[in-house]
Amino acid sequence: MSRDLPTTVPPGPAPAQPWNRQRLRSNNEWLLLERLRLGGPSSRAQLARDTGLSKPTVSAALAALEQAGLAREAGRFVPERGRTAVLYEPDPLAGHVLGVDIGRARLRVAVADLAGDIVARRDIPNKGRTANAVADAVVAAARETTAEAGIAAAGIVHAVIATPGVWDEERRGVRYATSLPGWGRSGLFDRIAAGLETTITVGNDANLAALGEYTLGAGRGSGSRMFAYLVAGTGLGVGVVKDGEPLLGAHGALGEVGMVPLPPHPDGTPGGTVEQVAAAEAVVRTALDLGMTGPLTARQVFDEARAGDPLAAAAVHRTAGQLAYALAVVSAVLDPDLIVLGGGIGGSADLLLEPLGQALHRLTPMRPTLAASRLGEEAVLLGAVATALDLARPEVFERRSSPTD
Repeated sequence: MSRDLPTTVPPGPAPAQPWNRQRLRSNNEWLLLERLRLGGPSSRAQLARDTGLSKPTVSAALAALEQAGLAREAGRFVPERGRTAVLYEPDPLAGHVLGVDIGRARLRVAVADLAGDIVARRDIPNKGRTANAVADAVVAAARETTAEAGIAAAGIVHAVIATPGVWDEERRGVRYATSLPGWGRSGLFDRIAAGLETTITVGNDANLAALGEYTLGAGRGSGSRMFAYLVAGTGLGVGVVKDGEPLLGAHGALGEVGMVPLPPHPDGTPGGTVEQVAAAEAVVRTALDLGMTGPLTARQVFDEARAGDPLAAAAVHRTAGQLAYALAVVSAVLDPDLIVLGGGIGGSADLLLEPLGQALHRLTPMRPTLAASRLGEEAVLLGAVATALDLARPEVFERRSSPTD
């Protein structure tokens, strides 16, 4: 899957170029490498049957891939009758990628090989009190994780950084990242890129979570044509995947439902935005307004509701009603067939899904299927890793494949 994310040019049809023998060989090698990645270990004969290439062409291409460190032997197939066949697979150690999830409360970092296996990871509190401190903490955590994996900085082919807000390429910074004070200042991600010593791509956390959940979680095998993932935590956003590809909008802000204004209160005072009344801090305010005593966190409110506290249960129901307003907007505009609830608040889908569905049905005739996240707090990080892999694989191939006749 191509990932149309800021700071990189998404893969697309290459411009027409003059034919030459090297380009044909390169195309054949890439075809075989992708066949091995998607179909699993295979023999020369099977690859020839699957691709339509001649056996000598397959043998030459595999030899070139082995020499470049892009493919390796994966064992042997011993049939009941006939000759033993050597099996080949992509070499997962040809390169590594880095995924980073920057949240107000926690920083998550993972290093994966080209097969997508995570070889090292960190999950630490975000203690940064300034934007620069958070950026430096990201770099430190990434360096520690890379060192744990036994990889030099140069071994990281690409890093994808998930962040609240919307990337602004012209300013080289993010907009609308209200949950991280000072995070909109330009230059922060250039600071991170310099510290990581590799190419980075910046993506919205909800969009990356949606990709992760669609590919590996609740969306996997669902057949969903229009998939939406609601991230409800310290902030609020929606990631949307259509037919396997992310929808970002003209300026990358599609899904910023946290900014949607609510109707005024009966006394005429402003109703605020959905994020102000349905994110984590709002859950605590609602619980306190209803009579619970503090200090509280959103997690504690949900835990008390699960334990049977009527005030906490009332706070959860009110939160569901506010979240339903956001989903009604998403449903009317995008008509998703599946909406997955994720994020810190989404981790309490066992309490939220039923009242959320009831509130949504009162607001709109639209009837999307609602489901709990299967990846939980891992969705953003896994989406970042998956995107980094999509960007890194062709880059590794270009670096390692022979450039001349």
